[in-house]
Amino acid sequence: MAVEFIGIDPETDRDHCPTVWADADAQEILLQGWKPDTETRTGCEASSPANGSVPDSEAIVRMPARMIPMIREACDAVERARLR
Repeated sequence: MAVEFIGIDPETDRDHCPTVWADADAQEILLQGWKPDTETRTGCEASSPANGSVPDSEAIVRMPARMIPMIREACDAVERARLR
């Protein structure tokens, strides 16, 4: 696994630090963010095409909009690796 650190929330207080990584080998993006509250989780599950609960092996993660450039950078890193 070749995980590349992309970035951390620039407004982090170091206790709550959403982070983005890219794993080019696995062609995956890794996100650390906040757990959603019950209302948000319920809304996500209700709006899902599967209209069901999130499996224990998966998670809903909240990321601040200010991190969109880092998420795009992680997408680009994985995309470049796929094209090699």
